[in-house]
Amino acid sequence: MSDEFTHIDSRGRARMVDVGGKTATSRTARAEAHVLMTDGLLQRLRERTLPKGDPFEVVRIAGIQAAKRTSELIPLCHPIPVSQIDVDLDMTSGGVRIETLARTRAETGVEMEAMVAASVAALALYDMCKGVDKGVRIGPVRLLEKTGGKSGSWRREPDS
Repeated sequence: MSDEFTHIDSRGRARMVDVGGKTATSRTARAEAHVLMTDGLLQRLRERTLPKGDPFEVVRIAGIQAAKRTSELIPLCHPIPVSQIDVDLDMTSGGVRIETLARTRAETGVEMEAMVAASVAALALYDMCKGVDKGVRIGPVRLLEKTGGKSGSWRREPDS
């Protein structure tokens, strides 16, 4: 069984993969989350008139903090030295697009840090908006790109 699944040992028990023999390399990952909302709520975001104030810096900090704590949130995820986390927010016609960038020099990838940053940033935006509209939706949350490591680079194909 352990040949098929990297996080399961020969007896079917969960295990953390040993990355000790791997070489530390530069790795990056980009992820995104979409926060979908009504035009009225989006207008209030643009005008910065939400009851909790301007959410954008709160959302950025939430994403950064979350990325740094990824190994505490995701079982079997290695703690890695995160050298950079960027959280960018863009208002779209249907809501807000959050894009994150994570960088490290480590023995394992930084995809989970980018994904956790995007997810928690989206949740923080929901929290800032829920007093006005509880119908805000989150999704999709997805990996856009990763570089480095044994498997090399990967990039999501544009939606058709």
